[in-house]
Amino acid sequence: MQVRNGRLLGGKAYFPRVPVMQSEAEVLSAFIAQFYLQAEMQHTIPEEIIVPKKIEDQDWLMKALTERAQRKIKVSDKAIGERRKWLVLATENAKQILVTHLSDKQVFYKQLEVLQAVFHLGSLPQRLECFDISHSHGEATVAACVVFDQKGPRKMDYRRFNIEGITPGDDYAAIKQALQRRYRNFKIHEENLPDILLIDGGKGQLKQAEQVLEELQISGILLIGIAKGMGRKPGLETLFLSKGDFSSFLVLPADSLALHAIQQLRDEAHRFALTGHRARRAKKRRTSSLENISGIGKKRRRELLRQFGGLQALQSASAEDIAKIPGISETLAKRIYFALKG
Repeated sequence: MQVRNGRLLGGKAYFPRVPVMQSEAEVLSAFIAQFYLQAEMQHTIPEEIIVPKKIEDQDWLMKALTERAQRKIKVSDKAIGERRKWLVLATENAKQILVTHLSDKQVFYKQLEVLQAVFHLGSLPQRLECFDISHSHGEATVAACVVFDQKGPRKMDYRRFNIEGITPGDDYAAIKQALQRRYRNFKIHEENLPDILLIDGGKGQLKQAEQVLEELQISGILLIGIAKGMGRKPGLETLFLSKGDFSSFLVLPADSLALHAIQQLRDEAHRFALTGHRARRAKKRRTSSLENISGIGKKRRRELLRQFGGLQALQSASAEDIAKIPGISETLAKRIYFALKG
């Protein structure tokens, strides 16, 4: 929680992964060091850091922070008066946030238990991965893979793939390429393979997944294709299943906890794919208009966009303004001007 000049500026919750046997004092010490000793935090280290109890290596930490900030920094575990009130408030906030955090994890854990029962799995799924494809009429195709474990999203394991070399709009080829790139080296690290692999799509996309896993000699994964329902309305999805010789389809009730878990992964994969696609499309459109102009190489293109602050401003510029850029002749400036206006 950040307090400046007696005013609460805001706060943020962190959930570091720590060994079970690590003490609260050890956790605090390690986290504070990691948080404030980052290069980008050098100029925002406060004069005083208030903690609920004396932490490990407190004197060393104060010296390290003082050296990094180039001014005296105090780590205090004996707050009184107004500072004590801030500490109590921060502690209560942390407790409430933790309760909510654990509650969310417990809900997802319960969903996984129902998922296990619905699909007759021998044990609770340890790792689930979901793929989705995003593009605009075949432009800037991006595939996304999101990963969940029993606690929920594992964002450090998320991956995006820029899809190249396929017919624009061919979702089957896109999902096949993404799966090949994702799993072709996983045979070496089988502990990272998912128990359940979800594909946002129907029979066709599921068939591509089956072929890729067969080619890579990967087995023992429950494959589920998620086909959208009528009107793309949530709760009406059809699930296509593939596990060894077993294949069928299933429609779960809209209030099924198992379906809710699947929807959560599918929606997160869609969000992650869409964000990547929009970023790739925007980047491509910023430069594509210039790439087709003769005499404009990568260096000049970068300099033009930097000088004008983007393609939109460049498109609004006159030929005279463009000619003022170092390395751009009047002839070339006119060529750029008319090409962008056309």
